[in-house]
Amino acid sequence: MRPSLESLRVLETCVSAGSFARAAERLFLTPAAVSLRIRTLERELAQPLFVRVGRRVIPTEAATKLANRVREALADVSEALGEFRAALPPLRVTAPPTFASRWLAQRLARYPTPGALGIELDVSTDIRDPDAFDVVIRTGRGGWAGHEEYALSPVEVTPMLAPSLLGTRTLSTPGALAGFELLPHRDWERWFTEAQGEVPADLRFAAVNYPTHELNANAALTGAGVALLSPSLFQPLLRAGLLIAPFACVLSGPAWHFALMRANDPRPGPRHFCTWLCEQARQVA
Repeated sequence: MRPSLESLRVLETCVSAGSFARAAERLFLTPAAVSLRIRTLERELAQPLFVRVGRRVIPTEAATKLANRVREALADVSEALGEFRAALPPLRVTAPPTFASRWLAQRLARYPTPGALGIELDVSTDIRDPDAFDVVIRTGRGGWAGHEEYALSPVEVTPMLAPSLLGTRTLSTPGALAGFELLPHRDWERWFTEAQGEVPADLRFAAVNYPTHELNANAALTGAGVALLSPSLFQPLLRAGLLIAPFACVLSGPAWHFALMRANDPRPGPRHFCTWLCEQARQVA
């Protein structure tokens, strides 16, 4: 009977560790499990592998030679796997700037890359060439032809402003925001409608329409106006007191953040990454 590779690995560890107890620690097994594995291996090889001297176990000369050859073979396997993994192309991912910097970047270091798969992150606001990327993170309501869609989280916004802009004034009602310049955003009317049932008639908007939420947040930090921002993406600024969110009303949806992969991509890497993104989104939720 040919012994299993796992049994041979246990033998090699016992010989190199010098005892079953230390081998068990290295292998994250119990000493009893190691001892049972060695007894089974001795039966399979039809010869003793260790000599019991009191409480000590000493490998036979044949066992030592076999363990050395197993160690060399395992090193060759490890080297071969390293070469194989190094040859794998990196996973190409693209995401909008704010999502990439505020949500994705802080999690990428924890991604359990299978096969030491690297990740190349591209930041853009549109899908220029979907085939140029393995995973595309975009915002919308779904329905991207030719792609599998993984819904991550709804797009949420609520008014935020710098404490310095508020000064000594108070914001008792949403309508009080009419006394401040608002940074342009397409959802202001919808937010006022949901927050108080009507849109104030005298709203004032800043002259500059920033193209990304990140730039909107930077403008709000300088006191340039009140911004509609995601309370989840910009939670660190709220915790630090750099911005305040004076109202409980938070618009949620109908747009969502999605991870997309090509529908005809048979590789496990993109699907594994999309599934991991969903798990990360559920933890936040």
